[in-house]
Amino acid sequence: MFDLSTLTLAKLIRDREVSVKEAVCGYIDEIERTNNKYNAFITLAKERALERVEIIQAKIDSGEDLSLLCGVPIAIKDNISTAGLKTTCASKMLSDYVPVYNATVVDKLEQAGMIVIGKLNMDEFAMGGSSETGIFGVTHNPFDETRVAGGSSGGSAAAVAGKQIPLSLGSDTGGSIRQPCAFCGTTGIKPTYGAVSRYGLLAYASSLDQIGPIANNINDCAALFSLISGGDIKDSTCVSEKSFAFSENNEERMEGIRVGLPRNYFTSGIDSGVKEAVMSAVKEFEAAGAAIIEFEMPLLEYMVPAYYIIACAEASSNLSRYDGLKYGYRSADAKTLSEVYLKSRSEGFGLEVKRRIMLGSFVLSSGYYDAYYKKALQTRALLKDAYNRLFTQFDVIISPVAPTTAYKIGENIDDPMKMYMGDIYTVSVNLAGLPAAALPCGFDGDGLPVGFQLIGDAFSEEKLIRIARIYQNRTNYHNTTISAGRK
Repeated sequence: MFDLSTLTLAKLIRDREVSVKEAVCGYIDEIERTNNKYNAFITLAKERALERVEIIQAKIDSGEDLSLLCGVPIAIKDNISTAGLKTTCASKMLSDYVPVYNATVVDKLEQAGMIVIGKLNMDEFAMGGSSETGIFGVTHNPFDETRVAGGSSGGSAAAVAGKQIPLSLGSDTGGSIRQPCAFCGTTGIKPTYGAVSRYGLLAYASSLDQIGPIANNINDCAALFSLISGGDIKDSTCVSEKSFAFSENNEERMEGIRVGLPRNYFTSGIDSGVKEAVMSAVKEFEAAGAAIIEFEMPLLEYMVPAYYIIACAEASSNLSRYDGLKYGYRSADAKTLSEVYLKSRSEGFGLEVKRRIMLGSFVLSSGYYDAYYKKALQTRALLKDAYNRLFTQFDVIISPVAPTTAYKIGENIDDPMKMYMGDIYTVSVNLAGLPAAALPCGFDGDGLPVGFQLIGDAFSEEKLIRIARIYQNRTNYHNTTISAGRK
């Protein structure tokens, strides 16, 4: 069961060759057996899942057609609200927070007959690139448990790579789905901003955040994306009127597809093993009939500064609600109102969250707004215009996801600038609100996975997924994730 694709497992469940209980209990047993190694799960909702099992099995037995993924277990990043189930953002500030409502994506999953079996580890409030900053400990990479799983959706990628769950949901603010997928050898989609409702996603940076699927292959991701996409009256920024329509095909040729290759992404700062693996993927595209066209990506040196100024500015605003009064952590030592604010936030937030709040407050402050925040917004507008021009020339753009493979736990955590520069290839996608898919394409000299990303024009997920599917039809890297405990 653990080596089947999600769609294959779903068909076995629909055909009643595998019961919903067998599937759910099998994965729960695997989580209980292996989570001490990977630390991918914060909360395992065993009783809740088993209650749902009986309901969904009855619907299947009665012939009710709920969805393509009916009966399949799924786990969710712990910054997505789940009614009656702890949602902590891996922070002391929300360590005991139990929401009274579901995120829209969770409602859609449950309406489709999927079974939520747990909440996944992450960087605190999604601020980090290694899943090392949360209060529940580091998430370990299933390919090498001494290395990070990436972040901030490290638990979402590690749980899939470690065969603890067939697929998961993460969130992507500046690469937080794609980078863990690259580090863990999984496949993920960062949808167009506005294609998936953000209602119930605990905000980090509201104009950048987007929920997306992680699985072992693009077909499983696309099937899950079809369930969570589409409009939502609760989220005015969710502008898609229709859900993505899932379909499978076995194409292996790309004639007529124009693929942009940013040559300045490969000049410096990128590991040789990453460069070789991504260029081998480029050759595979060429062999499939695609036209590879090199170009110079504009504004490269401004992407990371602009992203962190905007993201931190929005974070400082969004996280101001955690004040020790309404909900969340409240310091027991606070005696006055000012002490409630000061001590609750000082004790409740971790170092990286405090760093980003302080940076965001600084760039929004009087005297510095024009010098930093306004210029970052202008850079963002220029970047959007640049991408608009590029997509008149290309169907997709191919690039690395990260300049390195997964690094050792603790290796970079004390060097914020090095961590931030690891996002150099991913943040522009969020700044421009575009879709991107991360796919595995090989291994470095240490046997660690390498991933590349395909970037598409806004709301071009259908084309993006089709091209990604052709690549995976021609290669086998997406089938080389390890089986938990069987390295």
